[in-house]
Amino acid sequence: MTMRERIASGKLFTDYCEGLPEDRLQAKRRMHAFNITAPDNLEKRTQLMQVIFGKETKVWIEPPFYFCYGTNIEIGDGTYINFNCNFVDDTKIIIGKNVMFGPSVTIATVGHPIHPDYRGYMYADPVKIENNCWIGANVTICPGVTIGENTVIGAGSVVTKDIPANSIAVGNPCRVMRTINEHDQKYYYKDKEITKEDLDEEARLR
Repeated sequence: MTMRERIASGKLFTDYCEGLPEDRLQAKRRMHAFNITAPDNLEKRTQLMQVIFGKETKVWIEPPFYFCYGTNIEIGDGTYINFNCNFVDDTKIIIGKNVMFGPSVTIATVGHPIHPDYRGYMYADPVKIENNCWIGANVTICPGVTIGENTVIGAGSVVTKDIPANSIAVGNPCRVMRTINEHDQKYYYKDKEITKEDLDEEARLR
């Protein structure tokens, strides 16, 4: 078994062999190039994202954006990633379509053994975020977590376990408060109601 195969299978690993340091160095160069792009140079950002992720990626990412490899990240169309997000992608991070990230979200796929004798080793466990989720500012998502579609994770939460679809979950550790319901379809914030007239007016102003 190679070291890369050990990483993919969740076994203990170190990352100083098999071209892994070189891959990370290349990723840092791409990350630096992306993070210093001019705000109006969208063509350059699009080109760099294709190189970073290894395929065409139709998303919006606000620099600065940080990652380890980039090529372990899959992002669905229409996703928005706000500034200062950190994706520790030693293994797969799979993000669905139309997911919204607030600023300073961390996704970590890597952990270390608890005992100090073994803490120099690492293990990796993929993270998956399904379609239409909203991940609030300063959320941390830990290794092995899956977040179900349409779910909202409140700002500042630490997600250590799977969160089911259609949920509102907050806290440290993150827990489900309730499911998304008809009230959420009628009100967008406190007692502020969503009305057809208001949405029509907004559409006319675009």
